[in-house]
Amino acid sequence: MDLIHKFLNLVAPWFTFFSLCLFLPPFYLFKFFLATLGSFFSENVSGKVVIITGASSGIGEHLAYEYGRRGARLALTARREKSLQEVADRAHDLGSPDVITIRADVSNVDDCQRLVEETVNHFGRLDHLVNNAGITSVCMFEGAPPDMTNFRAVMDTNFWGSVYTTRFAVPHLRNSKGKIVVLSSANSWLPEPRTSVYNASKAALAAFFDTLRIELGQDVTITIVTPGHIESEITRDKHLSKEGKMEVEQDMRDVQVSAIPVASVSECAQAIVNSACRGDRSLTQPSWYSATCLWKLFFPEVIEWGCRLFYLTSPGVPHQEAPSKKILDLTAGEKKVLYPSTIQSPEIKTD
Repeated sequence: MDLIHKFLNLVAPWFTFFSLCLFLPPFYLFKFFLATLGSFFSENVSGKVVIITGASSGIGEHLAYEYGRRGARLALTARREKSLQEVADRAHDLGSPDVITIRADVSNVDDCQRLVEETVNHFGRLDHLVNNAGITSVCMFEGAPPDMTNFRAVMDTNFWGSVYTTRFAVPHLRNSKGKIVVLSSANSWLPEPRTSVYNASKAALAAFFDTLRIELGQDVTITIVTPGHIESEITRDKHLSKEGKMEVEQDMRDVQVSAIPVASVSECAQAIVNSACRGDRSLTQPSWYSATCLWKLFFPEVIEWGCRLFYLTSPGVPHQEAPSKKILDLTAGEKKVLYPSTIQSPEIKTD
């Protein structure tokens, strides 16, 4: 057995190298052809039924508007009922013929079952499931309390919330040859400090739905979305504190986001719906974030060194002194260019 592994250790890297050189160009040419073909035969979602979780704000809110403009019938779910109803009213005004709201917490498995059942009972079918609901935590690992259970909510919402909802939706999506859209993150490969639990939850999402794609085969199409910095409550730094409470801290937002440009949420939502309708496997938005994945793959030490230098301070030095914050302070006049107006003020709901 050891001889077999020694042989594979020697042969596998060279076989992979020559295979990539031989097959990669025609493979990507074929993918480009399929993508071009898909743009001409994109799905028309008019009259289709779409569930969107986390629809009361951010990307989920604007996905509701984008699907609404295209005439889809919507089931919107979130915990904040008043905000959810406001989104539903606007989506209806933009063109959705029928919008229902379902107050639910996706970290609760019973709520996930109920939201799928209420949707199917009302509309009679389900065509798209958009797993968007998510929260983040911002805390150095060693700065967290020894009892890490305060951060369980991040995994419960981001990962298990998508898994629970998908489990109840899959039989209906099989019947309609439907689609699943899952919001992972570029942080699933970028090791940004202070967000280790959030990063892990998003990496888990990508791994789970890559596997599920194989299990479901051609019956259900899965699009994994990996956004970078998009205008939302997260980029305004609404996060779970180490005490387990939702809070907003603009200084921490400036440290974590720094002078990295924040993309428009409406453009992101449009790109996501276009990608789902084409049946794409994945989408990174803005697309330039894809380059960071290549850097992580080929130069992981450079990425790790850069993140350590950019985001961290010496022990005992407050996070406000991080180079990322100082860089933003030096370009304070450019904040209006780098940040959309909706995230320049920290005044958002923390309930």
